[in-house]
Amino acid sequence: MNRATVTQSLSVSFTVGLYGVAFGAASIAAGFSLLQTCLLSLLTFSGASQFAVVGVIGAGGSALSAITTASLLGIRNMLYAMRMAPILKVRGFTKIIAAEVTIDESTGVAIGQESLGADAMKHGFWLTGIGVYIFWNFFTVLGALGAQAMGNPSSWGLDAAVPAAFLGLVWPRLIGNFERALAASSLILAVVLSPILGAGLPIISTALLAVAFGWKARR
Repeated sequence: MNRATVTQSLSVSFTVGLYGVAFGAASIAAGFSLLQTCLLSLLTFSGASQFAVVGVIGAGGSALSAITTASLLGIRNMLYAMRMAPILKVRGFTKIIAAEVTIDESTGVAIGQESLGADAMKHGFWLTGIGVYIFWNFFTVLGALGAQAMGNPSSWGLDAAVPAAFLGLVWPRLIGNFERALAASSLILAVVLSPILGAGLPIISTALLAVAFGWKARR
């Protein structure tokens, strides 16, 4: 197993997992119980979707609105699965586990190992996915238990951890004008659409933009 892959996977896993503290605290503040908070992390395991659920419910929204918003944010994971399926080639129960840990970070690290071969991509996916799962759930419990002592989770600056980690994954891949143009266009599109569309839709729009760029490049 490549040492660089292991190092990157573990560093991303811990950094992203640490943000689970903020989710645990936010969930308790929104009125969820400790058990409900832990089950959201164990079963949903999608940070953006989880925050959407507690955000909508905490603001007085209905369960249907919370589920709809969370589902919209989760659509991107389907696109990740389409990208990773030919690489992982999993079957049976392993496919269920792979589906659970198919997230931004596991996919990002896996794709980042492309130059090292298929095995490195598989190792990066599994190490990161399982690592984030363990750390995220562990820190969710800590955040939920220490919610009152923490005060406002946003004051800790943990919300910057996930985008910072993901930026670290994306940046080395911006090696050509095509990649840089796609990144810049996606950034602009997301910023423009965020005040207009509901939560999750700007991100989905950038994914569709990436498909359009890819189609044009093939043409």
